[in-house]
Amino acid sequence: MEEMKTSEKKIVCIVQARMSSSRLPEKMMKPLAGKPNLEQVFRQLSFSKKINEYILATSVDLTDDILFQWAKGFNIKCFRGSLDDVLDRFYQAAKNSKADILIRVTGDCPLIDPKIIDNVIDLHLINKFDYTSNVDPPTFPDGYDVEVFNFESLEKAWKNANLNSEREHVTPYIRNHKEIFNIGNYESDKNLEHIRLTLDNEEDYELISLIYEKLYDEKSYISLDKLLNFLSENSKVLDVNKHIQRNLGYTKSLELDKKLKNE
Repeated sequence: MEEMKTSEKKIVCIVQARMSSSRLPEKMMKPLAGKPNLEQVFRQLSFSKKINEYILATSVDLTDDILFQWAKGFNIKCFRGSLDDVLDRFYQAAKNSKADILIRVTGDCPLIDPKIIDNVIDLHLINKFDYTSNVDPPTFPDGYDVEVFNFESLEKAWKNANLNSEREHVTPYIRNHKEIFNIGNYESDKNLEHIRLTLDNEEDYELISLIYEKLYDEKSYISLDKLLNFLSENSKVLDVNKHIQRNLGYTKSLELDKKLKNE
């Protein structure tokens, strides 16, 4: 997982994760094909051809000691910071790594596709964007979210973001200020945003566990193309979690913003 790949700029992927999820506690260590979810996230990422370094960004909370120990056991760099101010945690991890380009991925995404990540990176570099993602607007399944941004853009967000939603979720300040940042978006050929493949609830775990049971291959990664072929013949499996709202955590942060503004 620590293999270096050549690039003119240092491209660092930071995976943010914590154990204290309210909707699915300890989900980072839940097993998928016999390995912890977080291990499968980093395993999928390891097939990227563009990323130079991988970092786990978790909190200093005692509940996240297990994540620190896991990273240590797999020789993955780990940065520990604020539990709630995730923007600060991410920024400090990025600053410590001396990265030029940051890739943001969350530990909720054990099906993240490294080819999609590399395509977003290419789009970012070729067009010299400040921030590039596949979520603004989303056309890929929930669970395939990729964000690529320059360190300077992250630092600007870190210095200026004040809203709760902009501190807890790292990049909303950038997307909310398109007049400041040069932003790009990578889109799927087919709109797949209705497919939910993120790990945030028990129903999500049931679905992703089934996918890993059917498609996991020790020698390769689970690509989106491979998964879509499976779903074309087994579409009913998506019924288990299709009722769950996308980006529920961010929606709740926005509601808190409104509440604090009115107080």
